[in-house]
Amino acid sequence: MAERAYRSLQNSNSTTPQPNERPDPNPTSPRSSEDSRPVPRSPSMRVASPVITHRHSSSFSDHLRGIPPSPRSSRQLSISSSQLQSAQVQDLLNNPPKPENADPKFAGRDWHTITAGELVDIGDVCFVEVDTGIEEATNVLIESGAAVLLIRSSSTDKAAVATFDYKDLNQYLLFATGSLRPDADHLQFYQDLAKKAQSGQKIPLREAKSLGAKEPFVMLPHTAKLTKVVEAFGGGVHRLVIVREWTNEVVGLLSQSHLVKFLWENGASFPVIDQLYPQMIKDLGVGSQTNLISINGDRPLREALLLMDMEGVSSLAVVDNNHNVVGNISTVDVKLLTKASSAPLLANTCIHFISVILSNRGMNDGKDSFPVFHISPYSTLAHTVAKLVATKSHRMWVTTPPSPAPSGPPTPSLQPHVPASPISIPNSLSTHALSSPSPPPPQNLPSTPSLSTLAVLGTSTAPPPSAAASYAPSTPAAPSVFQGAIAMPTPLAPSVSSVSAAALPGAHLSGRLSGVVSLTDVLNLFATASGLHPEDLRVVRRGRRRSSSSSLRGERVG
Repeated sequence: MAERAYRSLQNSNSTTPQPNERPDPNPTSPRSSEDSRPVPRSPSMRVASPVITHRHSSSFSDHLRGIPPSPRSSRQLSISSSQLQSAQVQDLLNNPPKPENADPKFAGRDWHTITAGELVDIGDVCFVEVDTGIEEATNVLIESGAAVLLIRSSSTDKAAVATFDYKDLNQYLLFATGSLRPDADHLQFYQDLAKKAQSGQKIPLREAKSLGAKEPFVMLPHTAKLTKVVEAFGGGVHRLVIVREWTNEVVGLLSQSHLVKFLWENGASFPVIDQLYPQMIKDLGVGSQTNLISINGDRPLREALLLMDMEGVSSLAVVDNNHNVVGNISTVDVKLLTKASSAPLLANTCIHFISVILSNRGMNDGKDSFPVFHISPYSTLAHTVAKLVATKSHRMWVTTPPSPAPSGPPTPSLQPHVPASPISIPNSLSTHALSSPSPPPPQNLPSTPSLSTLAVLGTSTAPPPSAAASYAPSTPAAPSVFQGAIAMPTPLAPSVSSVSAAALPGAHLSGRLSGVVSLTDVLNLFATASGLHPEDLRVVRRGRRRSSSSSLRGERVG
């Protein structure tokens, strides 16, 4: 008995792990209690035994350890992220990335050594002859996609004598629809041209170009330096005909938009200009804040075309009753009016025409688009130039935060709000408000034909009204427009469109018109910053408007 008790005590002591014991590769099963050999334990068992814990019931604080974070903290993080994203977007707008299609041949070159001939290509020039009819020239202008055609004496001539562009087409359209009238010096020419168009004869460009003031025709040798080009454009010249030195042979055509795009894409080569891009418009003092040209969106399209011709500009802002910018109309858009079926657009509103422009652009580009032609005073020059290049426009309208949209009817009352600084056609004012008082009607004038159809289409005409009727201060009877193309005469009184001036997205996306920045303003800034001496733009613009309204005066019909 004593021996058996001793062995049991010895076996129980053997289960206690010893510090210096080495693990046995073949441990003895716990059931072999009769074996007298000591049973070594593995180190893993020695480590595992102290971490054995007893289960206990979880407390309330234990349950709180795995709950999601507070919604307030998540919301705070979201606001910070949104602010950071907005700052990044604003920085991208103010400093748009430069295009990657810079011409390598201009890299590292001093821009004072670049010549005008290096920027042009004769393959980009489209020619017509002086005897080309206005209809054929219009088709060439539209189908070629060119901004301007060069007119030459014959098909073999390499020299140009004039240009034909959309401003010329706009003026002829106004003439053909009876919206222009001559002064005493041009009365005989007007009558002869009207009779020729009325009889269906071809009107050559040599005669159509004599309707009024034209764009200056300026030539520059191909060896002229780029500084000379910048100085000319900064002084108000819109295009330059580049000719071979000491000859009149045309080698290319250079425009303001072409040069601005070139300077933008190759900005690294022009450090004097490149340092201006990060600065804001208001700090640079670029553009104009007075004599802004705009028209109320509820006015007839005919008045917008007439206003552009009288002021000698290629585009104007369309505003609502609170002078918020809702769109833009340019002379290039006149190409949508060259068909007889487009006659009713002249009497419809500017807002309606903007919807036609957007619809046409959507069909041609395969998607809807709403070009943004406005910036703010806090926009950088880089942002402004990038928009000018992207939209291929000649000017950007400077806007401040939008005014509340009008709550009344689309057409304002008889006493509309007329801004102090901008020149515009308010909704209830006629074009007479913009021109000087009309002279008294001439006595014993011969019958003056007033075209009631576009001569470019060769459509028939209505009987011409008398000269006294065309000069009478009262509203004459509305002639039919494009007679023969439509069944009923088109009324020239402004029609009420289903879309008001405050209904387009621009009324909420832009703001109140407060200034304008044109390609001329940008190039004038470049020239001045480079130490050049361009013409004073105020003097140039006053002279251009004076010459535009001197030979022919516009008359609102209806």
